[in-house]
Amino acid sequence: MPDPQLVLAARVQDALSAAFGPSYADADPVIRPSQFADLQANVALPLAKKLGRKPREVADEIVKNLDVTGVVSDVQVSGPGFINLTLSDVWIAGEAQRALEDERLGVPATGHPQKVVVEYSSPNVAKEMHVGHLRTTIVGDAIARILDFLGHDVVRDNHVGDWGTPFGMLIEHLLDLGEDAAARGDSSVRDLTAFYQAARQKFDGDEGFADRSRRRVVALQAGDAETLRLWNVLVDVSKNYFNSVYGRLGVTLTDDDIKGESFYNDLLAPTVQELEDKGIAVVSDGALCAFPPGFTGREGEPLPVIIRKSDGGYNYSTTDLATIRYRVDTEHVDRMIYVVGAPQALHFQMVFAVARMAGWLNDDVRAEHAQIGNVLGTDGKILRTRAGGTVKLAELIDEGIERAGAAYDEVQHDESFDAATRAAIVQDVGIGAIKYADLSVARDSEYVFDFDRMISFNGKTGPYLQYAAARIRSIFRKGGLTPDEATGPIRLTDPAERALALQLLGFGAALEQAGETAEPHKLATYVYSVADAYTTFHENCPVLKAPDEETKASRLALCAATLRTLTTGLALLGVPTPERM
Repeated sequence: MPDPQLVLAARVQDALSAAFGPSYADADPVIRPSQFADLQANVALPLAKKLGRKPREVADEIVKNLDVTGVVSDVQVSGPGFINLTLSDVWIAGEAQRALEDERLGVPATGHPQKVVVEYSSPNVAKEMHVGHLRTTIVGDAIARILDFLGHDVVRDNHVGDWGTPFGMLIEHLLDLGEDAAARGDSSVRDLTAFYQAARQKFDGDEGFADRSRRRVVALQAGDAETLRLWNVLVDVSKNYFNSVYGRLGVTLTDDDIKGESFYNDLLAPTVQELEDKGIAVVSDGALCAFPPGFTGREGEPLPVIIRKSDGGYNYSTTDLATIRYRVDTEHVDRMIYVVGAPQALHFQMVFAVARMAGWLNDDVRAEHAQIGNVLGTDGKILRTRAGGTVKLAELIDEGIERAGAAYDEVQHDESFDAATRAAIVQDVGIGAIKYADLSVARDSEYVFDFDRMISFNGKTGPYLQYAAARIRSIFRKGGLTPDEATGPIRLTDPAERALALQLLGFGAALEQAGETAEPHKLATYVYSVADAYTTFHENCPVLKAPDEETKASRLALCAATLRTLTTGLALLGVPTPERM
């Protein structure tokens, strides 16, 4: 599906080359939306300065050499040199028809596929997921889905926290409770928050327990078989919990995607050795450190990346460097996207800088921190429970579905549903509301978690988009045909038809932008614009009661193209679309 802006950009560049010579063929044509036409080329203004001519003269010269036959119906120069371009209705209709007939809606798979690791979610073993994991999980999953669709080789990576000193106390607490409690699924183990808190309380208050825990850590890190077996018991309990949350959220992560900190344990020493051999890691105050250029403290002193602590232990930086080294040397990736909270920005900047010093990152291998902003309560502060504790993700999902049910029951429905069907719809509405509210906001921005706003069936919300898709499906049910049977041809006779068809042509560009920048909100915004254009079309253009069969066939085809665009776009965001609402 050609993006109109790209099509016109290429035509204007050809005109620039013809008018002013080949050296101008790569100039930015500055294509922008226009209030006087569909699009506007503003290149004449900056180009006039280089040519030493008036912008209006430059614009006139561009238009003389501009070939937009079959694409543009009207070209006008306005103001000091703005070139206003009105697209041909026939061209818009033809491109919408081609999108309808293509299984990928006219969006081609990339001609330059990359192997991309998307690291996201990353909860801790033996701890419940909380609201802070919500964004990293669903934003990361949307990024992975979008890149998959665009034709890249996507590796989903759940870098769980499953190693380190806390596991000594957790294993000892498990032994105190009885290992069989985990096998039975007792609440003492299944409730991960309570389990962790009980272990921590014993560690802080019982010196004997603390000594046993420290010895257990040594045994774990030494690879003691029995300790590793007990460690795996805790990992398995946690995996079951993670999968239950992922299943409810419709997240595509599986056990096969887990590469926790433990996975890289044997790679830490060789990674450190390579950094030493290359002269990057040096001893400073007893610790082994790297000092990437450009990072300084308040007093101007160089900031270190501690690679091995003075006691010989490793830390997060060591693991992250070993991870990068593994992905480059073993997995041969082209791009790494770390979907992690914004407070970790400096950490990743410095780790990436050290990796570049080591030669693991270069112009051919790209690493980026997809920063995630905080989730705020309606009071504008970090979202907390009324008691001031961290909000559990599972409880948040439960409340979202419950509130979705109440909101759903207040909406007028075309048909009644039995209890099971209603429950399934409400589940999709609740999950869709939570996910879309998050994904519609720029990922590095904070946003207010407000159930009343996100579960509304009006405005820029998940339920509004789900209802738009369900409304289109309802038209086909009433008409006694399926969307696949709506073949057109599409022709545009009403401004609302034209506006909708033109909006549909932007799908590929929205996906490309979202994938290139790892910003799903760009797709979320686009999908809303399609639903909004469809609402105007629905209100102004009767479909089943169209004035003639030709118009009816055209409008049904537009409905089918819109439905596929909505459902495909929402699916790439991980938002479900109920068949009926």
